[in-house]
Amino acid sequence: MRKSLMSLTVAAILVLMSGANAQPTDVSPAGYVPDAKTAIRIAKAVLAPAYGEPKIEAEEPFKAILRGDIWTVEGHLPEGLAGGVAHVEISKSDGRILRMIHGK
Repeated sequence: MRKSLMSLTVAAILVLMSGANAQPTDVSPAGYVPDAKTAIRIAKAVLAPAYGEPKIEAEEPFKAILRGDIWTVEGHLPEGLAGGVAHVEISKSDGRILRMIHGK
């Protein structure tokens, strides 16, 4: 009985460890963030809780520029207003937020 329990435990650990290093197989060649529209939606989703939805909505329209594998998304400051805007950098290939700041 002890031997079978130990075998099951070892098997479970091996299964869990193999899943930790598994690579996604359903990723499009374009990556998880294939276009500017998706990058902007992700940026707004992470900015709103951090800086407040009204402040982020006031920076519409957002623009997204792809440089290499990194989307840079920035808010827009209406002409005549002083201040900074939101800035988010997102990995195109895996969707990670690489940097998020808001100017003053």
